[in-house]
Amino acid sequence: LLITFPAATQYFMWEKMRLPIGATLCVMTLHFGQWMNRVFNFYYWAWFPVNFTAPGLMIPSAIFLDVTLMMTGSYMFTALFGGIGWSLLFYPANWTWLAPFHLAYKHPSGPLMSIAD
Repeated sequence: LLITFPAATQYFMWEKMRLPIGATLCVMTLHFGQWMNRVFNFYYWAWFPVNFTAPGLMIPSAIFLDVTLMMTGSYMFTALFGGIGWSLLFYPANWTWLAPFHLAYKHPSGPLMSIAD
C-alpha cells in the first residue's frame, strides 16, 4: 500500500514535466507530514515518546523507483523492477533506527535480553 501514492505522483511528474523525481518528492512530503504529526500530537500534546512512533523509512525505495523510471523510461519495467526493489529495500532501510532495540540488555531480575524482547 505504501507504493500507490508515490507511483501516482511519479506518473504525473513524468508525464507532465518529464522529471523523474515524483516518488521521492511524494515520500519526502509524506515524511515531513508524519514528522509534524508525531512532534505536535505525540510529544507536545500526549507526551508519548517520539521514538516509539517512528515511520517506516521509504526514501531509499523511492529513489530506487525514480532511478528505475529514469533508466528505463517504461512504466512496465518500472512497475516490475521498481516495485520489487521498493519492497526489497524497505526492510534494510529501517535497520539503522531499529538496531538500538536489538542491543543486549541486562535485566535487573537476571536474564540477558534485548530491548525488543
